[in-house]
Order: sequence, then C-alpha cells, then structure tokens
Amino acid sequence: MTDSDGVRVSVVLPAYNEAATIEDTVGRTIAALEGFLPRNGFEVIVAEDGCEDRTPEIADRLAAADDRVRHVHSDERLGRGGALERAFREADGDVLVYFDTDLATDLDHLEELVESIRSGEYDVATGSRWMPGREADRPAKRGVPSRVFNLLVRGVLRSDVRDHQCGFKAMSRDAFRALIDDVEDDHWFWDTELLVRAQRSGLAVTEFPVNWEPKGDTKVDLVRDVFGMGSQLLRLWWQLSVQPRITPRASFTAGLLLVAVAVALMSTYIDFGAVIAEMRRADTTLLAVATVVYLLSWPLRGYRYRDILRELGFTERTGFLTGAVFVSQTGNLVLPARGGDAIRAYIVKVRRGIPYPSGFASLAAERVFDLLTLAGLSGAVLVGYAASGRLGEVVTALTDSETAGNAGWTAALVAMGVGLVAVGAVIGIVLSARSDSNHIRSAIARVSTDSYGKAVADVLERFVGDVQRVGGDPIAFSRVGATSVVIWVLDVLVAAIVLAAFTVELDTITLLAVCFFAVSVGNLAKVIPISPGGIGLYEGAFTAIMVGLTPIGVSTALGAAVLDHALKNVVTLVGGVGSMLALNVSLTTAVEETADVNETEALQE
Repeated sequence: MTDSDGVRVSVVLPAYNEAATIEDTVGRTIAALEGFLPRNGFEVIVAEDGCEDRTPEIADRLAAADDRVRHVHSDERLGRGGALERAFREADGDVLVYFDTDLATDLDHLEELVESIRSGEYDVATGSRWMPGREADRPAKRGVPSRVFNLLVRGVLRSDVRDHQCGFKAMSRDAFRALIDDVEDDHWFWDTELLVRAQRSGLAVTEFPVNWEPKGDTKVDLVRDVFGMGSQLLRLWWQLSVQPRITPRASFTAGLLLVAVAVALMSTYIDFGAVIAEMRRADTTLLAVATVVYLLSWPLRGYRYRDILRELGFTERTGFLTGAVFVSQTGNLVLPARGGDAIRAYIVKVRRGIPYPSGFASLAAERVFDLLTLAGLSGAVLVGYAASGRLGEVVTALTDSETAGNAGWTAALVAMGVGLVAVGAVIGIVLSARSDSNHIRSAIARVSTDSYGKAVADVLERFVGDVQRVGGDPIAFSRVGATSVVIWVLDVLVAAIVLAAFTVELDTITLLAVCFFAVSVGNLAKVIPISPGGIGLYEGAFTAIMVGLTPIGVSTALGAAVLDHALKNVVTLVGGVGSMLALNVSLTTAVEETADVNETEALQE
C-alpha cells in the first residue's frame, strides 16, 4: 500500500503521572513506527490526563523537539477513556491507535495492529493476552479478576472477544465516529464498551495474540474500579439487551399480566361472584359524591407542586402543573415501575425548560411528603388504637386474618419500612439543609475518584441540593406538608364514602379510623412498583385490614376496595387524557424520549 503525503496513523498514549517513563515510551513508539511507516506518515499524541507530576512539562518538551509529537493537556482528570476520546477527536490520522504507556505489550506487534486497519480488512483491532497458546502469565490479584471480568462480558454482553481490557487497540476513523457518541463510560470500561458496541454495530472486529509482560503495579483499584466496571457492565447490558424491548406496548402488556396473575391468585380464596354482587348494590349517589370529593384533590396537587418548584426557583401556573401531574399519574397507571414520574420531568422540561435534575428533585420532594403524610396518618390511627387498649386487635387482624392470609402482615411490614424510610429521609433533608457540610462527593469518592464518579457526584449534588431547598425553608416545608395532609385526607374520605355506599353498619368514628389506616397502609404498600398503579397491592392491603378490624365481610371489603381504586383511576385517566390534549403531549412519545435521558444530558443543563 502506498502512502500519500500527511499523517496516516495517529498513536495516542494515555498518560497519568508518567513522568518516570513517558520520555522513553515516546522514543520507543517513534522508533517502532519508523520501522514500517514513512517519517511523515504518523503522529504520537500524549493524552495527558490532569497529571499531578512533571508529565505535562516533559510532554511539552518532547512536542517542541519533534513535530511528530503532540501534547493534549487536560487541567482536570477526564478518566482514561475520556482522555483517549479527546485526543482521538483532535488526531489527524485515518488509523487511530492506542496502547498503555508502560509498554507491557511487545511493540513488535504494532505493525500487525496498524496494518489490520490500514488494509481495510477490519474496522477495530485488539491485542489479546488470553487467546489459546499465548496466555499471559499474570499475578493472581490481576489475572483472576481479569479472567472473571472477561467471562462476564462474554456471557452477559454476548461478546466474541476474549480479552476486552488489553491496552493495545486500533480502529479506523470512520469506526470511531460511528461508535463514540454511544460510548458512555470514560474510564477503564471504555475499552470494553467500544468493543461490544462495535460488534453489535456489525463492524469487523479482529483479535490477535500478543506477547505481554506486566510492568510495575496496576493503576486499577481492585475494589473501587472493579465495582465501577461491574456497574457499567450492568448498565450496558440494560441498554443493549433490555431497554430496546421495553416499548410502551410491552410495558403495558407486562402490567396487565401482573394484574391478571394477582387476580388469579386472589380467586383461589375469594368468591368474585359475591364481590360483583356487592358492587352492584352500592349506592350510586354516594359514589358520585366520592367522585366529586376526589376531583377536589387534584387542584391541590398542582398547587403543592407549584410550591415545590417555586422553592427550586421556577414559577409556574397551577393549572399547567395540575395537568402535568394528571399526565404523569396516568402514565403510572399504564406503565410499571412508576414510569409516569419520568414523563412529568419530561413535560416540565420540554414545555417550561426546567432541567431534568430539578424535575426529578421536585418529584422526589413530592414523594417524600406523600410518604411522610401516609406514615403520619397510619401512625396516628395506631396511637389511637393503643390509647383505647385495642392495639392487640390490629396485630391480630394483620397476622391471623383467615381472609387475607399473610397479605395484611406483609402489607403492614412494607408500609412500616417505607414509612420509616420516609421519616428518616425528611429528617436527613432538613438537617442537611441546615448544615454547610456536603458529604455526597466525599462518600462517592470512597467508591470512585475518576471522572465518572465526579459526574455522578455532580448530578446527585444538584439533585439533593434542590430537595434540600424545600426541606430547608420552614414556611415552604409547612405549607407543602399541610397541603399533603389535605390531599390525603380527601383521599381517605373518598374511600370512606365508597364504603358507606355499601351500607355498612359502622359508626362514623370507626369508619373513618379504619379507612385512614387501610388507605394509608394500602398506599404505602403499593410504593413497591410491582404492578401499574399498584393494582392488586392496594386492594389486598385494604381488604385485609378492613376485614380484620371490622365485622365487614370479605366480599364487601374487596368490593369497596376495587370501587374506591377504580373510581380514583378513572378520574385520573379522564383527567390525564384531557391534560394530554390540552398540553399537546403524547404519552408514547414522552416514554420514548424520556428513555434517552441520561446523566450527560442532565449535566449539560
């Protein structure tokens, strides 16, 4: 193959605190390249990654002495992958090569690496320490983790490459351009992600054995970096194998199947014919009243959300925010894992320019207030039962109910755990908001000090900072808290009115007390996003508590629970559809676009 004038090959040397070796590495690299390339056919780029020693000074001197050497400097650490990506973007060559500066891989293989790309036969090439007949002799503390990691990548990510982390790779510029925008990691996992995405994209990838000898000690932290690479492996598996299959239709179908399974299990000990008969005799006038009462809570939800956003520095109309809440809650009804929450963040972002971190922080603040209120309401009922000497009835109802089996006890445990977490979260938010200390970055630094860890810390700091603003202002905290109490009191009143529609023989105080407890525990239990809208979870918890604490029969209790939940869901769906039309928002479009939201986009806001 003949060479035209100009750089054809760019070799990048990722350097972090390499003052002791970088000069020798650059010299040996140039000598190796001169063995098979013309003098002006290559360049050597020192990708200096925020070094703390004399590496930048040495790199500048080498670049000044030889016009084939360039120094790409970074004031702060980008991570190994980040430094490589930046240097490749500035490189002039058509063939992009990189290898570790310790020269653990024998440079006699450099020509084979370069020519595999220059020939046009392959798009990506990598050396391998684990191919049969050329397996590297590595210390156990480095060899065992490497073996395990490569086996996981081959199995989980369906890669054909044997050695993903060998620091001896090359690719064409076209391949780099095709892959780099999708590669998210910027540290040690960068190599692996590049190779896996190249294979998934149909690019021609080759792996060939190399002579490799470990030089010095590895810069990989076998606890911190291995943990980080493991999380990246799971992230890439999710993006490549799971996320493409989570379409709105698949999510909706999965949700329906979960509900069907729950109903099928319930049918083994519940006579649904009797339940339907009970529902038919419910007083329709009272059901209409319950509907009106529930409608009154929705403007309050928009008002509360307005107060939360105002503390974050965003002033919006209550009407718009009520519509956004309607749409997001509708999304939660049809999507598992509370997928509607992300839709609300999307709506306020595209319609009002509120950054995603602030959108998610406002949702977190709202959720914490909901959970705190529910925990407070159920706790108040328990205190009342204890004061009247009837706490034993509650325990018996939850543990020995023949109707619900262990459902009531399970719901109570989940509710108790969620409630304690909510209370702890509020206390932590309030206390941290009044403190000048910031423990987020220091905590993350214990796990990761690379640029990926810093990016995560930046997102979490902004997220927690936004939540702290709401918790740190006593007036805002009180106002949002009071609104939350009114919202959930109305929710409980709806359940009480629905139950009254079945003409149950309970005095008003008992009816309200049991409804407060059943609704609170039912909503706390459905926090675990097993089914869309918590369908099945809420009904099970409500029925178990109602049957255990009152003389109401199973059919009546379940019928009331189903009607109560259905009434609320119908109002939500109608309001959601109307809000989508008013705001010109498509639920399916929102789901598809929120799936593309990632940390990088959030940080760019």
